[in-house]
Amino acid sequence: MTKLSSPYHGVFFDLDGTLADTAPDLVAATNLLLIARNLEPKPYQLLRPHASAGARGLLEGAFGIAPDHPDFIPLRDEFFANYEKALLVESKLFDDMDHLLDQMDQANLPWGIVTNKSKRFTNPLVDLLGLSQRSASTVSGDTTPHSKPHPEPILHAAREANIDPTKSLYVGDDIRDVLAGKAAGMQTVAAAYGYCGCKEPPEAWGADFIIHAPLDLLQIIFPNKG
Repeated sequence: MTKLSSPYHGVFFDLDGTLADTAPDLVAATNLLLIARNLEPKPYQLLRPHASAGARGLLEGAFGIAPDHPDFIPLRDEFFANYEKALLVESKLFDDMDHLLDQMDQANLPWGIVTNKSKRFTNPLVDLLGLSQRSASTVSGDTTPHSKPHPEPILHAAREANIDPTKSLYVGDDIRDVLAGKAAGMQTVAAAYGYCGCKEPPEAWGADFIIHAPLDLLQIIFPNKG
C-alpha cells in the first residue's frame, strides 16, 4: 500500500466546534445557571452557535449580557464551576474525526490543538478524549499572553511541534481562527460543520478552504490520495 504524503508539514485544529463537539456540555452548564435562577432553560439549537465564543458567547446568548455587565464575572465563574464538573458527559469527537486523525498518524503527519479554552478545561478534556498523547502540541487560551485572533498561540504550537507554520494548515469554526491562522502564515480551513457563531458566514471569512465534514480535510492534506 502506498504511503500517504502531504504537501503540509503539520495541521493544527481549534478544539470546540472543530475537533470535538463540546456544545452539549457547554450548553448544559449554561442552562444550569438559568435553572438556578428559576428561569427557563434555552433551547440547545439557540445556544449552540454561541459555543464557539465560550463563556462570553454563551452568557450573551442566555442572559443578553456582555463582559462589561456587573453580573458577568459572577455568572462566568459559576458557569466555569458547572462546566468543570461535567466536561465529558455528551461531548465527543465529531463523526469521522478519529478516522481523520488516524490517517494523519499513519502518514506521520503531525497535528496539534490550539484553542482559546483555558488549560483548566483544555488539558483534562483532551486527556478524556484520548488525544493528549497523540497531539504534537496542545495550546490553550492562557498558554501564552495572547489568545486568538492573535497569532501567537498558533506560532507557539508550531514552535513546540517543531513545524514550519508557513507549511501548515489551521482549521477552525470561527472567523477568529482564520484571522489567527493567516496572521501566523498558515493556510486556513473554515470548518463549516462547526458552531460558526459569528455574524459572517464561513464563505466570508477569507479562508483558503471550506470543509463541510471532517473527512473533507483528507482531500486537502492528501491531494494525491487515490
